Amino acid sequence: MLEGLIGRKVGMTQLFTDEGDVIPVTAIAAGPCWIVQKKTPERDGYAAVQLGFGTAKRVTKPLQGHFRRSGVVPRRWLREFRVDAQTLVECQEGQEVSGEIFAGYRYVDVTGTSKGRGFTGVIKRHNFAGKSMSHGTHEYFRHGGSIGASADPARVWKNTGMPGQYGNTRVTVQRLEIVRFLKERGLLFVKGAVPGPTGGMLLVQVSRKQPR
Repeated sequence: MLEGLIGRKVGMTQLFTDEGDVIPVTAIAAGPCWIVQKKTPERDGYAAVQLGFGTAKRVTKPLQGHFRRSGVVPRRWLREFRVDAQTLVECQEGQEVSGEIFAGYRYVDVTGTSKGRGFTGVIKRHNFAGKSMSHGTHEYFRHGGSIGASADPARVWKNTGMPGQYGNTRVTVQRLEIVRFLKERGLLFVKGAVPGPTGGMLLVQVSRKQPR
C-alpha cells in the first residue's frame, strides 16, 4: 500500500476530546491524488510512483502529453514517492489515492516549505540573546558581537551565526499524531503545527517511528 501523498495546508484550529481537553491541530487537505506515472527498476533504475494533486489552469505541451498518457487531468503539483515492488504492482496509472491510506497508522511525517522571512538579524535567525540594555550599551542591543580573532586564526570560523536569509527552506516535522480524518471532506487533522503558509503544498507520509 502506498504510504504517502500530496496535501495542502488548510489552516490551524482546535479539537476537543471527550474529556474536554483542547488539542491544537492543523487541517490538511489530504488528496485526492492521482497516479500519473510508475517508475520501474528496469526502465528508471528505481521503484516509485508519481502523484498529481491540485488543479492546473494551464500546462506546457510536454506535460499535456504526460498527463494524457495516464488519463489524468492536468494537475498543479507532481511529486514522487518511493515504493517497494509489491506496492508498485498494486498501483495503476490513473488510480485515485485519498487520505484513507493513513487508516491504521498513528503518526505521520509532514514536509513543506517554511515561510520566507527575508534578510533577518542574528536574534531572529539564530535566537541570540542580544546585548545588555543597561547603562553603558549604546546602539549595540541586537548585534551579534565579534565574529573573529586577531592574528590567530585571522579568519572567521565556518558556521558562525550571522545575519542572512531566513526561512523559505524545506522542513520536515516528524511523528505528528493523527487526531482525526474526515472522509467525506478529505481532511486530515494532525496534532501541532506544520511548515508553510495556509494553502501551501505538503508531503504527508507514514512515519517510520510508529509505536510498537
